[in-house]
Amino acid sequence: MDDDCEFCRIAAGDQSVHVLYEDDRTIAFLDANPAVRGHSLVIPRVHEPELLALEDGTSTAIFESVRTVAAALEAALDPDGFSVFHTSGPLVGTVDHAHVHLLPRTADDDVSLSLPRDRLESDDASELATRVQELL
Repeated sequence: MDDDCEFCRIAAGDQSVHVLYEDDRTIAFLDANPAVRGHSLVIPRVHEPELLALEDGTSTAIFESVRTVAAALEAALDPDGFSVFHTSGPLVGTVDHAHVHLLPRTADDDVSLSLPRDRLESDDASELATRVQELL
């Protein structure tokens, strides 16, 4: 646990939040500054800034918790769909603790997660795929 980390304090039960779900590896709670009704965060109980650096069991547990909470939010809110995302590195924001955002979406919400798109060039795609495959 990192005493300076807000999410570590939440995981330890030292900071009040509206918990939706918890198990031995994860905790899910409503975001204090939601983009939409039901906006939730799922975090590991261990302090790790990078989601992709967590041990396999914990990273799997996080996405199992995301699925569990999404099913309950689906039943409670009947959204049109969900956006599920995480960021890493300096893009994480103000909390340096791995987390996944789970947003119930409706057709008329003001959330915009659109990405600028470009055409995948065959030569670049082949080179990148080969490079990644070699590293795996």
